[in-house]
Amino acid sequence: MERSRLPLNALRAFEAAARHLNVTRAALELRVTQAAVSHHIKLLEDQLGALLFRRLPRGLALTDEGAALAPIVSDTLDRLTATLDRFAGGRLQETVSIGVVASFATGWLLPRLPDFTALHPGVDLRIMTNNNRVDLAGEGLDLAIRYGDGAWHGTDAVSILEAPLTPLCAPSLARRLRTPADLPREILLRSYRRDEWKVWFDAAGLTLPAIRGPVFDASSSLAAAAASGLGVALLPARLFEQDLASGRLAQPFGLSVDAGRYWLTRLKSRPETPAMAAVRQWLQDGG
Repeated sequence: MERSRLPLNALRAFEAAARHLNVTRAALELRVTQAAVSHHIKLLEDQLGALLFRRLPRGLALTDEGAALAPIVSDTLDRLTATLDRFAGGRLQETVSIGVVASFATGWLLPRLPDFTALHPGVDLRIMTNNNRVDLAGEGLDLAIRYGDGAWHGTDAVSILEAPLTPLCAPSLARRLRTPADLPREILLRSYRRDEWKVWFDAAGLTLPAIRGPVFDASSSLAAAAASGLGVALLPARLFEQDLASGRLAQPFGLSVDAGRYWLTRLKSRPETPAMAAVRQWLQDGG
């Protein structure tokens, strides 16, 4: 027997009959006659050389051979249906679920998404924003873009964007900041990464002052607080270029420090699909 020539209709009839254990219900589901279902099952049994059902007075019972075959056929048909559903406009659509730090999403990724879509029309991105805390496996993500040093347990990390930090604040506040030595008089807004201001003050040759004020868990919230005049935030300026250009934020000093960068991460246990590779390469190329 040539297994590659097993008829699809016979497999569908077998799967429905195995699920219902009833020819009548299988026929109703498939919108064919009972005789057609029975014919397809008999055809499959003849090709396999094995009985798949025992005929009972009120239905069917799977033989050992049928019980072994049923879950395999069911899974195969489900996967085939799912794959066919992904075709659109004559092209197979692949989906990539990606978790993204909110500031990176709004400041870098979203303005460039039209370019990605034009280059890769067969890849659909599902984007979920976060505050840099992400569970790839628990959230069912293929990829995650996050900020840090690239060392996350069990993941492969690819550097995609340098993001040096520099003080940003409202223009009205920036006008009274003539040198970095003026900063200790202001409220220094903090992220949960508490050592960032120390790194910047060290680079400026100054002693870190006692820092007061609120702590934020996301750069986007830090930026909003800074723009409102609440204080000075240490932020990656390249993610807030639109805010700087519009005058919503100002950069009082040119000094920036490298305290981390943005990485594309993937679980080592998760094989890279062609669609995931396309996303990675596009990000590595700078969008």
